[in-house]
Amino acid sequence: MKKFETLNKIHKNYLVAVVRGKNFDDTVKMIDAIIKGGIRNIEITYTTPKASELIEHFADTPNICVGAGTVMSRETADAAIRSGAKYVVSPHFDPDISALCNLNQIPYLPGCTTATEITQALKSGVDVIKIFPGGLLGASYMKDIKGPIPHVNLMPSGGVNKENMGDWINNGAFAVGIGSALVKGYDGSNPEVISENAKAFSTRYKELTGGE
Repeated sequence: MKKFETLNKIHKNYLVAVVRGKNFDDTVKMIDAIIKGGIRNIEITYTTPKASELIEHFADTPNICVGAGTVMSRETADAAIRSGAKYVVSPHFDPDISALCNLNQIPYLPGCTTATEITQALKSGVDVIKIFPGGLLGASYMKDIKGPIPHVNLMPSGGVNKENMGDWINNGAFAVGIGSALVKGYDGSNPEVISENAKAFSTRYKELTGGE
């Protein structure tokens, strides 16, 4: 049940912070600020230096679900899982990564754009598809895909903001990935800005869903 417990956490927490840092210490500062702002799903991308070490650093943080992002190969996925990543995210679909994640009961969220890619991912055992690039495709794309494939779980990543988050929710998003909007105004010396941005997203989500 490990895989499904993680999926339930992602869905319950709903907001996924996609973190791209410049170095280890600055990324720790960013993630601490995001957590302080109320976001519990943390996706540490492998474009960040020392990503595996960062995953290991946060893996056992209480009430936080840490995953690996921008995973481009099976080898990187293996390193992430060994470091404690609870889920793996890619900008593309890779059957080798999918097989490894399924073997380890780790959710794999590949980036897909077409119905063909989505179907191939589902056949491999994927439970949640990342809609990427979300900003380009738009929330209406999700509604279009769920017409012929109503059972698919979709998570937009890229282009999600406080203004359009309601559209994604109303069209049935499983969760939403938030990236650059969380670090807007951050210059490396003011992590409180990140906390404020994260809190604004958390507050908006509660307003839209009536959550606590």
